[in-house]
Amino acid sequence: MRLSRPPPLRNLRAFCAAAHHRSFKLAADELCLTPSAVSHQMKELEAALGVPLFERKTRSLELTTAGSRLLEEAQPLLDALDRMLTQVARRDGRLTLRLRMPALFASALFIPRLAGFCEAHPLIDVQLDTCDPRPVAHPPTADVSVLLADAAPVGLQSTRLFASPLTAVCAREHAAAVARLGRGVFATLPLIVDRTRPFAWDSWAEEAGLETPEPRQVIELDTMSAVVRAAEHGLGIALVPGVLCDSWIRAGELVRVFAVELATRDAYYLVSRPKDVHKPQVQALTRWALAQYPPA
Repeated sequence: MRLSRPPPLRNLRAFCAAAHHRSFKLAADELCLTPSAVSHQMKELEAALGVPLFERKTRSLELTTAGSRLLEEAQPLLDALDRMLTQVARRDGRLTLRLRMPALFASALFIPRLAGFCEAHPLIDVQLDTCDPRPVAHPPTADVSVLLADAAPVGLQSTRLFASPLTAVCAREHAAAVARLGRGVFATLPLIVDRTRPFAWDSWAEEAGLETPEPRQVIELDTMSAVVRAAEHGLGIALVPGVLCDSWIRAGELVRVFAVELATRDAYYLVSRPKDVHKPQVQALTRWALAQYPPA
């Protein structure tokens, strides 16, 4: 349902400033307004939306549930609007490409190859947002996203790039102990667990025909990037996506242990909205990405 009279954009900007600062006075300083003007705009916005956005306390402001949601949704859209207006004002033929992808994909596979794209397309400016844990949706502020999903995202133009099987790795310093002790190494080294894949080690053990490891210690981390770094620094044994960690493995910073690779339903997808696929910068990125990461 659309609002009969959408609130003025200045009210949304004032709201975001007040929400970030938790203060009408500090928001007023940022916007070159008076605190009373900001307060008035907030009352107008709350009246237009029909919900309170702030809990006004004696010496502070707190966001209501509706206020928190509005901030989460509105701030990225305002940021994108500002970037677009800046781009239009430049009027020099430049384009902006907005990307969203998992942090580990960006650091392992995208950024090391980005120079080639920039050299081939000097009139395309790149804005990259990364997300950990992995992004689960293509946001309205991105032209192209890389999503890790168990099926092609619905309602989007998508290309499956490659699967994401998991392989067991450890730091080079522990490789000899793993080779000597076999599965007994779990009694001596901690098990590093990715919180977003809590049962991965159970599935790995089943695939290997082993009982679920009973480790000396468990280190649970909230992102795959942290899992990889923990294994690299010798904290224990981890299950990591082998394709993304290939450079660490080839450099000897991580060592594959055990022969079992755990297949998963997850795959990386390059996605964009149907209305965006004809943008020159989206087409350029898509052609480049399919050359860099041929679908498999």
